[in-house]
Amino acid sequence: MRDLPSFTLAGYDKGRGRLTQALWFAVMNTLFMSWFCPARLRVALLRVFGAKIGEGVLIRHRVRVLWPWKLEVGDHTWIGEGAWLLNLEPVTIGANVCVSQEAMLCTGSHDHRAADFRYRNAPIVVEDGAWVAVRATVLAGVTLGRCAVAGAGSVVHRNLPALTLQTMDGQRRPVEEPK
Repeated sequence: MRDLPSFTLAGYDKGRGRLTQALWFAVMNTLFMSWFCPARLRVALLRVFGAKIGEGVLIRHRVRVLWPWKLEVGDHTWIGEGAWLLNLEPVTIGANVCVSQEAMLCTGSHDHRAADFRYRNAPIVVEDGAWVAVRATVLAGVTLGRCAVAGAGSVVHRNLPALTLQTMDGQRRPVEEPK
């Protein structure tokens, strides 16, 4: 039986104080996610809040980033509409990566075996040239290798080697190097 009242934030560091967290939430929910906010401004806002963002990065509207200071994005990467970067722990996205519409990168989870449902969080790494397709989910502790593809609707719960496609049904197969 779960004892949810005994849950604590033990072991989880948000990385900034409450004022910074509140300011980010205000900016994210009023400006950053809005359709009228230019992509260049989204990148600038993330940088102001501590994200390391490369050159030529495109971030579309309705993208959610929990903690910008725990985000690193390489050059010429695209993050599509409605993507959610639930980064309780660091998320590192390489160069020339596509995170498609409504994809989710989720670094947080809970220990289902513990009555107090304690956190079981881990970072995510998406290497250069990878593609997280529409509505794919990448879970805590996963590394997507160079030019790997998390196919549409897939749930990636273990490392995906370079040049490998994972389909929605969990099957994995090699893919060719993009030309």
